[in-house]
Amino acid sequence: MFVDEVDIHVAAGNGGRGCLAFRREKFVPRGGPSGGDGGHGGSVFIVASPHTNTLINFRFHPELTAERGDHGQGSNCTGQSGADLDLAVPIGTLVYEKTGDPNEPRRLLADLAHVGDRVLVAQGGRGGLGNAHFATSTNRAPRKVQPGEPGQEKDLRLELKLLADVGLVGFPNAGKSTLIARVSAARPKIAAYPFTTLTPNLGVVSLSGDRSFVVADVPGLIEGAHRGQGLGHQFLRHLERTKVLVHLVDISSGTGRDPADDLDTLRRELELFEPTLAAKPQIVAANKMDALDDETRVTALEARAKALGLAFFKISAVSGAGVPDLLEAMWQHVVAERSTDASDAPPPLGASSDLLAGTKK
Repeated sequence: MFVDEVDIHVAAGNGGRGCLAFRREKFVPRGGPSGGDGGHGGSVFIVASPHTNTLINFRFHPELTAERGDHGQGSNCTGQSGADLDLAVPIGTLVYEKTGDPNEPRRLLADLAHVGDRVLVAQGGRGGLGNAHFATSTNRAPRKVQPGEPGQEKDLRLELKLLADVGLVGFPNAGKSTLIARVSAARPKIAAYPFTTLTPNLGVVSLSGDRSFVVADVPGLIEGAHRGQGLGHQFLRHLERTKVLVHLVDISSGTGRDPADDLDTLRRELELFEPTLAAKPQIVAANKMDALDDETRVTALEARAKALGLAFFKISAVSGAGVPDLLEAMWQHVVAERSTDASDAPPPLGASSDLLAGTKK
């Protein structure tokens, strides 16, 4: 099951209580206080891991608690600190804290976009001091100790945004899954009915010269998706990290729709969801050229793409016709955007490959 949104409650460990003790040893009269400190409670961290690609584990275990610290002991022995709790999440996870403030219901704590990114979300409680700390020249037998401090507790929301270079956008049955299956080792479900794709799919595209990039296929959009029709905009956030979007338009007559209108609808739904997403570089691909029975349909779509200043390609995801040229165009956009990102941001901590569906050999 693909889960990309969960609400969890995290609690750091409480600190251990300080010890009240006195030294009792032969030939050492009035040995004085010897109570040790309590151990610190464990903290809760969230870590981006390449070994997980869904948040499903948190769906069934939303309450997470770190170990508490042990109490202090006699002979000035400090209690053992509780172990920290590391929560592994997929790369690309956003961590939000729920504030309870109606003006700002949640606050972004971290964007775990690279392998090994780690954020502290709940600090463990400090251990209490034992009575050995309170001895003075006038109070040589103190009976005062400190309780351990409680660990922090927070309500968090985790949201996953997949990492991909190219995003495929289109109506249901436009051929997105067929295309990603042709160009990569990903094997999404393909069938002759709408909404066969219910969760995003990732695939690695390999080109000559050791060039590669990642393609994301998200469930199909329909007009009115911003109002929740179809699957709505539920998965569009997975395209927010992409560098270029490819509008895959079915130009066969079997849809009963006008291809040019389909393109306008897709662009409008992206704009209604997130203007920055609609502002990304875009390519138009007329798919199912092998099933074309009316040349005016593809001509009108091409004219609309040219009017919008978008690159246009004629392809058949089933036969592979025109696909190599489309992949090269994708690569050119990916390289240009990677260069821009490299000049504007510090180098990433690492890169993940385990999230991906595989590489086409």
